[in-house]
Amino acid sequence: MRRSAGRRQVLVPFLLSLFSGALPDQIRYSIPEELAKNTVVGNLAKDLELRVRDLPARKLRVSGEKEYFTVNPESGDLLVSGRIDREQICSKKPLCVLDFDAVAENPLNIFHVAVIVQDINDNTPLFKQSSTDLKISESTQPGTTFPLDPALDSDAGPNSLQRYHLNDNECFDLSEKQTPDGRKYPELILKHSLDREEQNFHQLLLTAVDGGNPPQSGTTLIRIQVIDANDNPPVFSQDSYRVSLREDVSPGTSVLRVTATDRDEGVNAEITYSFYNVDEQVVHFFTLDERTGEIVTKDYLDFEVANTYTLSIEAKDPGDLAAHCSIQIDILDENDCAPEVIVTSLFTPLPEDSPRGTVIALIKTRDRDSGENGEVYCRVFGNGEFILKSSSKNYYKLVTDGALDREQIPEYNITITATDRGKPPLSSSTSITLHIADINDNAPVFQQSAYVVHMAENNPPGASIAQVSASDPDLGPSGQVFYSIVASDLEPRALSSYVSVNAQSGVLFAQRAFDHEQLRAFELTLQARDQGSPALSAKVSLRVLVDDRNDNAPRVLYPTLGPDGSALFDTVPRAAQPGYLVTKVVAVDADSGHNAWLSYHVLQASEPGLFSLGLRTGEVRTARVLGDRDASRQRLLVSVRDGGQPPLSATATLLLVFADSLQEALPDLSDRPAQSDPQAELQFYLVVALALISVLFLLAVTLAIALRLRHSSSPAAWGCFQPGLCSKSGPGIPPNYSEGTLPHSYNVCIASQSAKAEFNFLNVTQESAPSRDLLCDDASWVPSANPGDIGIPFNSDTILKQAPPNTDWRFSQAQRPGTSGSQNGDETGTWPNNQFDTEMLQAMILASASEAADGSSTLGGGAGTMGLSARYGPQFTLQHVPDYRQNVYIPGSNATLTNAAGKRDGKAPAGGNGNKKKSGKKEKK
Repeated sequence: MRRSAGRRQVLVPFLLSLFSGALPDQIRYSIPEELAKNTVVGNLAKDLELRVRDLPARKLRVSGEKEYFTVNPESGDLLVSGRIDREQICSKKPLCVLDFDAVAENPLNIFHVAVIVQDINDNTPLFKQSSTDLKISESTQPGTTFPLDPALDSDAGPNSLQRYHLNDNECFDLSEKQTPDGRKYPELILKHSLDREEQNFHQLLLTAVDGGNPPQSGTTLIRIQVIDANDNPPVFSQDSYRVSLREDVSPGTSVLRVTATDRDEGVNAEITYSFYNVDEQVVHFFTLDERTGEIVTKDYLDFEVANTYTLSIEAKDPGDLAAHCSIQIDILDENDCAPEVIVTSLFTPLPEDSPRGTVIALIKTRDRDSGENGEVYCRVFGNGEFILKSSSKNYYKLVTDGALDREQIPEYNITITATDRGKPPLSSSTSITLHIADINDNAPVFQQSAYVVHMAENNPPGASIAQVSASDPDLGPSGQVFYSIVASDLEPRALSSYVSVNAQSGVLFAQRAFDHEQLRAFELTLQARDQGSPALSAKVSLRVLVDDRNDNAPRVLYPTLGPDGSALFDTVPRAAQPGYLVTKVVAVDADSGHNAWLSYHVLQASEPGLFSLGLRTGEVRTARVLGDRDASRQRLLVSVRDGGQPPLSATATLLLVFADSLQEALPDLSDRPAQSDPQAELQFYLVVALALISVLFLLAVTLAIALRLRHSSSPAAWGCFQPGLCSKSGPGIPPNYSEGTLPHSYNVCIASQSAKAEFNFLNVTQESAPSRDLLCDDASWVPSANPGDIGIPFNSDTILKQAPPNTDWRFSQAQRPGTSGSQNGDETGTWPNNQFDTEMLQAMILASASEAADGSSTLGGGAGTMGLSARYGPQFTLQHVPDYRQNVYIPGSNATLTNAAGKRDGKAPAGGNGNKKKSGKKEKK
């Protein structure tokens, strides 16, 4: 090995300088053949200027059709991977070079490496035959040459066959000749004439010696028989021939016919032809007719196997006199080899966000033809996202030329076609399957831009409300979507108690039962988020509408029962014409829509045809004129039903009294039996005692005044008792009052029950009430409850204080009546269109407010609305009405009666159904 290395140092500079024009700029090494496996050729990494620590990442490797070498991945040494036989690889070529490529990745680089394989003397010269028989006529002239079969030595250069030598003898000598292809063969030279009679047989030893150190040799035995004379040898027409033959000729094609002549006659002129000193390949591809000398192809020729053949032909006569000629057959190349496409490296899968110009594969092309037939160019078909770039020599890089999207095309079948420049051109193709690796480049997308769902109220907790769905075309965690609630118009603390969402399925669940009357709608913002890195998300709004169910029965606002359970009554003028508005049933329903669409129906009536009830308004009107046979007291049982399925209902009882005045209606009411009330009896005795004391006090005062006046005899002191100034007749009722269709109040006080002696006192001041509303000009005069009683003055300090109004009577905007309550008497729900009606409405509302304040209503409508809120629409609230103070006080109750309209502009209030009074006890149905 050391000796070979020394010889390599001497030969390499010489060989490189000799073939420097033939070798490209490469990394070059020189090694002898037949090296042992894993022998180090050189440090490839160092020669390529690569650092050893970078070798694992760079993945340095050898690329070639047959790998004679490998790279140590740890040290970067180039190692011999198998047996290298120069004779098998390069045959007789003077310079045997193994070209291959070294590929390094990250980044991708290609390096061309050439290893010169030096010959060693590992082959001995050998003759084809161990002995050769010659027949030489004794008449052969000295100097005649006889060609001998050459020895074969597979080595090249100095180690190949160098010389022949013949053992010492007296008759023969040896010379060396060389064929056109450079091979040496020996010729036997006759030095002296032979004499068969002296010696008819000669035996010589021919030795072939190579140039190795030490030299090797081979021998063959030449046996010469001396025969009788054949004076003329055959002669060829020319010593050498040259023929061109296409490689695509079929077997049996004639190549050439050689001709030799012999001047002898007879049998000595008969010539036979044969191959002489030829390779085995010649015998394999060509045949020679021994009689005609015609050379014919025996098999298909291949320019890529051999581009030339040298044939030696021998013409011999029967006297063994022979002539020789050489024939060189040149094989012409045809475009019979399609180019090859070899994928040396493929980087798959490829991330879809790879930039333009990313290397996908390294492609190598090869064509065994020569010239234009071996020139190859490559193209990519059917994929505009990829292009080929020529790298070096016959290498191409397949790179991206556009953006990739795995969601659109998850994999590519790339077809690469290599075509040569022959005529006609040949081509071949190969396909590469490139898989695209996914990245998180797609955010989730909801199926809808916004969701609106309906949920019926009173749902069970845990019920499913809706399901949102978002899709993400990415793979793996990047395509897994999870849902969450990120925003809502509900209170943040209350959100979790209302709804929740399943993170995996997107199903929205109700955490509680919804109530349409409390929560009609709410809006959520849902987020869909994938599990990529970084994560992507999308949002969508979801509006939940809580649908109403008929779960609330109508509630009657008017008429209502008093705190003591007594029923209310309404008065109707006896002369009321048909269509006269008697009263109105006011009801509300907390539901909405059809569930709150109220209808009014008469269930029972004392006189079925006397009154009519508005189906939608609840207004009670007279249907005909009151007849003589009709009772003055009427009772209506009204049912209020909503529009739900099934409908819910409530009932209200109306007590109607036909009377032209309130005083006229009281006796009718007093006829009804009253139940015993201990509290009322106690109150009665207290009032009687107070009346007696007051009468005695007034008599004493009157007597004192009369005595004083009698002594003074002043007529002016009796001015108050002059006729016409004071009216003492009647029960203390003002002489003038008006009737109307809406409730109003009188400046008069009457005991709630005629059977009980209760006094009603006027609480009048000069600032709060005009003098024309009093029974007399003297403010100290108070009428008695009984006719004939004189007025008793009393101190204002003894007047009971009016209870302050209760603020609970005001209706909020959310508590306004439902659909049916928004209509007025003419079924249209219009607002009062004149000042007079508005003022009357205000007076009624104030009276109802006082009833709500003390809890003992005397005018009906415990809610204090008298049915006006529903009559005049939900937009009207009591908080917009001025606070009018009451002027009339009724003992035992905080309610007062006042004529607001009369105070304001002096107009008399309308009479009629405004006169309302409690019955003694709740009327039995």
